[in-house]
Amino acid sequence: MIHYKTEEEIELLRESSLLVGKTLAEVAKHIKPGIDTLYLDRIAEEFIRAHNALPGFKGYNGFKHTLCISVNDEVVHGIPGKRVLHDGDLVSIDCGTLKNGFYGDSAYTFAVGIVSEEKKRLMAATKESLYRGISAAIEGKRIGDIGFEIQSYVESLGYSVVRDLVGHGLGRKLHEKPEIPNYGKQGTGMKLNSGLVIAIEPMINMGVRNVIQENDGWTIRTSDRLPSAHYEHNVVVRKGKAEILSSFEEIENVLNNINN
Repeated sequence: MIHYKTEEEIELLRESSLLVGKTLAEVAKHIKPGIDTLYLDRIAEEFIRAHNALPGFKGYNGFKHTLCISVNDEVVHGIPGKRVLHDGDLVSIDCGTLKNGFYGDSAYTFAVGIVSEEKKRLMAATKESLYRGISAAIEGKRIGDIGFEIQSYVESLGYSVVRDLVGHGLGRKLHEKPEIPNYGKQGTGMKLNSGLVIAIEPMINMGVRNVIQENDGWTIRTSDRLPSAHYEHNVVVRKGKAEILSSFEEIENVLNNINN
């Protein structure tokens, strides 16, 4: 069952989605070598609750935290804990909020201290692939067109697309139909109609696409232990051009201030 959203519902989704960006911006202020991931998780939870919302991930299928924090070769679903971040790490942070009955769900990959040029290129390519995927989220296109834009771009640069995990519909549930793979063939899959709200979230590996799940039952990492990056936006399918509900602007303002 596909749930198309009314304009009123889209505005509520926008509010939740923008709160995720604000939360990740608050977390970004504290990302540095020597910080443990549980500390970042606490900051996020306090910030979300202070804005009259609930952490969207906490309690989801038994997950006990506010953020998924995945470092270097961890692709997604990393569990916050005593792990300390080190100079040169990549850290992908996925965050969800629940406000006024609707979810926001967005992710961003951060550089800890000074990272290698190789990691910077992976981050840039992954973020660019997200926007290329979004460019295909328009009325009349098909789901395969989104995946094709992501896959064809990153594979042309020698990277690989994780296939075991996909984007998804978003609304009153964190994960709604349809699934949005980050790979695909043009002109295939379900036809996209206006009012569909989806989370597009490429997970791109520096090496092979294969992943394995750790014994904790959550953490997914690359099978070759090479780094992975992850970016995610919430998007409304529209006629002519997709509309992005989430935002990286506040995150990047924080990062620019830190780096300058």
